[in-house]
Amino acid sequence: MLRDATPADFPAILALNEAFVAVLSPLDGARLARLHAQAALHRVIEREGRVEAFLLAFREGADYDSPNYRWFAQRYPHFLYVDRIVVAGDAQARGAGRRLYRELYALAVRDAVPLVTCEFDLEPPNPASERFHAGLGFREVGRQQLHGGRKTVSLQALEVGAGDTPLAGHG
Repeated sequence: MLRDATPADFPAILALNEAFVAVLSPLDGARLARLHAQAALHRVIEREGRVEAFLLAFREGADYDSPNYRWFAQRYPHFLYVDRIVVAGDAQARGAGRRLYRELYALAVRDAVPLVTCEFDLEPPNPASERFHAGLGFREVGRQQLHGGRKTVSLQALEVGAGDTPLAGHG
């Protein structure tokens, strides 16, 4: 079941985030509550009573200290930024990530937001995320080094309504 996240989901969301923290930012309960309150979209996929995936996204104008969000905010007046999408390992082959992105894309179309943005790690590499986002039609619009150069991210954007994307028309 695809639905809005609620505070009751926070323990499961934090556990998923922790399972993939090597390719995400750390997250605690207080920070998650602040992010949830500002999110343009915070959705989960629940299966048999278990949260197996979530997506957390923001519009421009959010009070968010992420250097990647701020990179987009400095360059684009209107966008939806995917802060994190996490799918449990045993759910990755079932299309949960695509379902969550279709929800986000539909929101962008509805609200006439021209770009969906995100990033993934290049160093250390995250080839699964790179393949996933390329398959959805995302393109690199910049790169950024973080943590004193220990991490490099690829900043990605998908133009909404720009034509043939795997996310269009599959609401």
